[in-house]
Amino acid sequence: MERVKNRLKQKKIDLHYTPEAVKLLGVLGFDPNFGARPVKRVIQQLVENEIAMGVLRGDFREEDSIIVDTDDTPSGKERPPLNRLIIKKQESLVADAMVAND
Repeated sequence: MERVKNRLKQKKIDLHYTPEAVKLLGVLGFDPNFGARPVKRVIQQLVENEIAMGVLRGDFREEDSIIVDTDDTPSGKERPPLNRLIIKKQESLVADAMVAND
């Protein structure tokens, strides 16, 4: 995530992420047989690709702050809450909810 943050900083976009998002990425990419490669792949697919598509669509521009967080809202009454990643433009910085990543 630090590598992604540094690449976006070159484009004048700030990236922030919550501890929950980092935990979810770790869980999704965990594979004891392959080490860190699956985590890197998950970050690439779920974070980098989504941010790149957002930039191409015009959702994210220079001087924007992007937050990577999780969504714990239930997707239906029969199913338990679904943890999924949310990437959105951040309107106001909530410093205490962020990972110390500056």
